[in-house]
Parts: sequence; structure tokens; C-alpha cells
Amino acid sequence: MQTKTELRKEISSRKTRLKSSGWRTQQVADALTAIEAHPRWMAAHTVLLYHSLPDEVDTHDFIRRWAGQKRILLPVVRGEDLELRPYTGDNCLAEGAFHIDEPTGPAFTDYAAIDLAIIPGVAFDRQGNRLGRGKGYYDRLLPRLENTYKIGLCFPCQLVDRIPAEAHDVKMDEVLCGQPCTPQEKTGNDNR
Repeated sequence: MQTKTELRKEISSRKTRLKSSGWRTQQVADALTAIEAHPRWMAAHTVLLYHSLPDEVDTHDFIRRWAGQKRILLPVVRGEDLELRPYTGDNCLAEGAFHIDEPTGPAFTDYAAIDLAIIPGVAFDRQGNRLGRGKGYYDRLLPRLENTYKIGLCFPCQLVDRIPAEAHDVKMDEVLCGQPCTPQEKTGNDNR
């Protein structure tokens, strides 16, 4: 099995090769269409999303499109942790850590009210394990979302056979990644 560092390097190389391809645009559309068709999305009122980096599934227009119909939360880097804040429009975003636009409003702390979390990652495996960028931000946030259904969102090239996982790592309930990737097998957490 590859180490986390080796996996990050391999996935970065894969994404670089696909950076400017029309395939990428189609994969973004397919992944977001899969989210919109998902029963958990349709039923959700409060959703944690992410304001994407250039190498992630682009969520910017998706957030704008759904902000009037669902309460959209976005993460904000505060020291070593992620704080959640409601998205209230592009005019209320400011560039934050890692050049990511972040909401400027008050913090949202009612984690139990979050129906669905759409989580980015460097890579995912079919067992729901997630590999992040190595800073541990989501590792510290995800345990707070104990009763929230979590969907990892990625490109098909980010799906790997196995990610090294530790006992404290929080698995995704599902991974969606545009065609031809299919959602992972059920992990037994369907009743969330």
C-alpha cells in the first residue's frame, strides 16, 4: 500500500494531466448532477459544502445556485480548526487562508442541524476513507458531524483502491465522483 505522501503526489500528477481537458468540465457537471439527484441532497435543509480550490470539483456556481433554496455552510480556517459560517452571497466573501474565499458572517455551531456534508479530499477509497491535504482541518471537523450524512466529492482519478486509515479517521458514508465512478458500497451508516 502506498503511503499518504506517495498517494498525494500520485493524485496531484493525475489531476495535472487532466487540468485543461474538456473531460474535467464534464466530470464536474456529472459529479454535481449526481449530488442534485441524491435523495440526501433533495431532503437536506442545511448543507455543509466547500468553496473549491482550482484542483477540486468546482462548487462556486453550485453554491450560488442553491443558496436561495438551502442553508449553505462553508468552512473558514481559524488557526488550526475549521469554523463553519453561512454563505450569504459572494459580496460577503473575503479571501482567507490558502486563497480560498470564505464567508465573513457569524459562526454556525449547531452541528446537529447539518443534514448533509459534501467533503473534498485529495483521494478517497471505496470503503469511504478520505485522504486530505495533510493539515488535519477536516480530521478535526468531521468528528463534530457525528450524525451528519457525509459524501466525499471528487474526480474519478481521485478514487484509489485503498487509503491508509487510522482508528480516529472518520469515513464518508458515500463517495461520488462523476462517471464512470459509482458510489461506494454501503458502510453501515445509512440510518443517519
